[in-house]
Amino acid sequence: MKITDVDVQVVNLPLTNPFTSSFETKTGETRTIVSIRTDSGVTGWGETMWGRPVAELVRRLAADLVGTSPFALEAFHRRQHMVPFFHGYLGYAAIAALDVACWDVIGKATGQSLTDLLGGPVRTEVPITALVTRADAPGASAAELPARLAEHTARVVAEGGFTAVKLKGTRDVYGDVRILRALREALPEVALRVDPNAAWSVPDSVRAGIQLEELDLEYLEDPCVGIEGMSQVRAKVRIPLCTNMCLVRFEDFAPAVRLGAVDVVHGDVYKWGGIAATKALAAHCETFGLGMNLHSGGELGIATAAHLAVVASTPVLSRAIDSMYYLHADDVIEPLELRGGSLGVPTGPGLGVVVDEDKVAHYAAVNAREGDLTG
Repeated sequence: MKITDVDVQVVNLPLTNPFTSSFETKTGETRTIVSIRTDSGVTGWGETMWGRPVAELVRRLAADLVGTSPFALEAFHRRQHMVPFFHGYLGYAAIAALDVACWDVIGKATGQSLTDLLGGPVRTEVPITALVTRADAPGASAAELPARLAEHTARVVAEGGFTAVKLKGTRDVYGDVRILRALREALPEVALRVDPNAAWSVPDSVRAGIQLEELDLEYLEDPCVGIEGMSQVRAKVRIPLCTNMCLVRFEDFAPAVRLGAVDVVHGDVYKWGGIAATKALAAHCETFGLGMNLHSGGELGIATAAHLAVVASTPVLSRAIDSMYYLHADDVIEPLELRGGSLGVPTGPGLGVVVDEDKVAHYAAVNAREGDLTG
């Protein structure tokens, strides 16, 4: 079996509500979608973060895949090992798009689900996290915000069956502390997290972290910048620290462990450069006694299916994962169903999802008109 053609499209899909973090507010998602065709008639699908810059890099890398076997992934990764060095996150994302599409082909060609190819299921349902932002309480004053967000979050948890809640933090450190207190009072049993995306200083992270200890947070994610800063916070705060920003490649692993900077590492197939890399990260975390979870970069159904297969086949991924999937107003596959705060793991060959090519074309036309969504 040989790869004969690679097609790349960029799509814009709307969110049900605005999503606010410490650095942006967005109303939709831009993603790059890849299809790989083979001489045996099998087509594999991949999807990755961001839009046109990644898509252009995917097209360049695709030239190296045409004429090769989709099974020869190790050789492909070896040939392209310098791409992340030169292109950073864009390079990892571009490689991952092609990597996942090849895995989809492999599964379809062999009649095996991606979960089975990765070692078989240790779970068949994957809990996801309810994501809360200040945009969920439009028009609320600073004084009203904690109570309004707590009311909103309690409704979301009750309706969706979520067992974990994550607040997207802001530069307003002590405003975030007040919101978290209100969330804990309203939801005493949920796993509660906060992620300021490194918007807090080290001193503020320490002061806020000490105040938050009584709330029994599952973890505090990226309160400040860098391994050094995180290690200073970790030495003074009795809350586990999680990162998606200071440990982002394997070269960061040893210094982070040596300095005791983190307790939980957020992986991501699309930020780490593919499925095998994400599984290798899980092995590293288990070896060094760290927890692991998955980051969400706004995955649609194709990318979510890959994340679900990784979680289903990886014991250390035992927490409710981050996923913005339930916040999208539409999808390019038949939507995955949220049941009791969890997504079921697809069991069909490859990724186990069927892509609606008409929807891909429709949302690619939206991107052609609007350009990439940046906030």
